[in-house]
Amino acid sequence: MMRERLITSAQLRAGRALLGLSQAELAGCTCLSIPTIQRAEGDGDLRASEAAVAAIRVALEDQGVLFLEADGGEGPGVRLRYAGPPDEGLRPDQLTSDNDV
Repeated sequence: MMRERLITSAQLRAGRALLGLSQAELAGCTCLSIPTIQRAEGDGDLRASEAAVAAIRVALEDQGVLFLEADGGEGPGVRLRYAGPPDEGLRPDQLTSDNDV
């Protein structure tokens, strides 16, 4: 069984902040209680169950949060997944009966 790398409570707080979610909104996304979210995000060691932390992690990752491992003396972090430039579709001069869906 492959073990998930550890994430910190600070990473959970930062990931939620990047998405602009309140603790109540994150609780709703994960079907967890607000006190459970608060325990997971508390200062120091994670004080929530592995299952709760996994549910929070999945919810944040599904919305574009990437959890970064500590690297080269730098601590762990988070960032948003790059979505690339927006798809602007076809310009009017590109419209033909061949690409009419």
